[in-house]
Amino acid sequence: MANKVKRNRIPSPIASAIPIIFLISSLVALLIVKGTDAIFDNSQLILLSAAALAFAISRIFYPCRWKMLMTGLYKSAKQIIPAIPILLLIAMVSATWMFGGIVPSLIYYGLEFINPETFLAVTCIVCSVISVLTGSSWTTCATIGIAFMGIGSIMGYNEAWIAGAVISGAYFGDKMSPLSDTTVLAASTTGVKLFDHIKYLFITTTPAMLIALTVYLIIGLNISNTGSSHNDELITHLTSTFNISPWLLLAPVITCALIVMRINVLLTLAISTVLGIIGLIFFEPQLLAHLANGSNKFMAIINLLLTDTSINTNNELLNELVTTGGVKGMMNTIYLILSAMVFGGVMLGTGMLSSITRSCLKGVKKTSSAVSTTVGSGLFMNSCTGDQYLSIIITANLFKNLYKKLGLEPRLLGRSIEDSVSVTSVLIPWNSCGITQSTVLGVATLSYLPFCIFNYMCPIMSIIIAAIGYKISTNSRPKDC
Repeated sequence: MANKVKRNRIPSPIASAIPIIFLISSLVALLIVKGTDAIFDNSQLILLSAAALAFAISRIFYPCRWKMLMTGLYKSAKQIIPAIPILLLIAMVSATWMFGGIVPSLIYYGLEFINPETFLAVTCIVCSVISVLTGSSWTTCATIGIAFMGIGSIMGYNEAWIAGAVISGAYFGDKMSPLSDTTVLAASTTGVKLFDHIKYLFITTTPAMLIALTVYLIIGLNISNTGSSHNDELITHLTSTFNISPWLLLAPVITCALIVMRINVLLTLAISTVLGIIGLIFFEPQLLAHLANGSNKFMAIINLLLTDTSINTNNELLNELVTTGGVKGMMNTIYLILSAMVFGGVMLGTGMLSSITRSCLKGVKKTSSAVSTTVGSGLFMNSCTGDQYLSIIITANLFKNLYKKLGLEPRLLGRSIEDSVSVTSVLIPWNSCGITQSTVLGVATLSYLPFCIFNYMCPIMSIIIAAIGYKISTNSRPKDC
């Protein structure tokens, strides 16, 4: 009987924190010694080492059942593995849209019509609109986001600022869209009607977005855009390399339409890839011939999809912009996501996650402390599970009873989760969102983090609004906000 009790024990909060401390301290040491770029290349080993440490602690000092561990790994895998084919297709879309002339056309018309002073603000707004329409921050970043990265670089903006504006807009739209899977998940797991949930989000999301736009506008009006003087030269090289055409803009329009119609994301990305290939065949035949180099053109397209590809445009900046990695370039990202999946699964299966979070719930008796604890737990879950979907589900289930006990309405819980989980996952280097956007946009997570104004203002606004008590009711029946 004593042995049975012992085997049912879960690690203490202190023991549970050891793998987290090891993970963070290792990443910080790596950051100090080798810089932000080294995080992406070495995080797999650190995550797997932290998972091994968590497993060792739970098996030696708190013997956990294999069934529990396997259950945790299964839950983690169930959320993360479906993202892998999406990532592979995103890599193909990026390659074909670049060499098919779609992204170059977006860059060309962007340089023609976007004012450099308002570029960051416009980038944020356009990405937010597209993300609201599509409900997908990943698709927004992988399509129009890449184009804005090219436009901003040519204008002379630091790539971290551009990535920050793209991500702020994309995650605003993802958070506020009724088509977003994270928004639907947060509403359903907390038992709130979808549009009541979205309506309540405006209270914290609107000021966060206004602050972000204000910062981007101020930076744009004051920054020295040294690259603007080279626009004519770059446009010349762009038009001499690609056949720019407004017809190519139909590809992003069709992609947005497919997502708005709720077509399966894999099918949508596959169609987008085909549109890129069509652009390559019919609008950029000279590039296809160059890639084939006298060999089979079909194999040249396959190589474009699967391997890294580059061309010489006689301009160094443009050469960097048009270089693509294909599936090969996405593999390191996939390895990193799988490593995060293992770490999250072990932390979940050993009971370490629940041990830490339950200890945080003790003594929470006020609305402000409940929201602050929810926000903190959401950030913690994003760091431990490596996946925003799993973090939303776990956080919601952990805090449901607490909010009910305190007489707080479920939509406050849903908003607190969205403010802390949905928009901050992209700021964590080993989270699936942070890994993906870092790869897609070509900027290290810790490099763009300070410039994702909207993303870190959301949890701050959530805590501030809770402290003020604005539009927070203890009545279980939602009121108009």
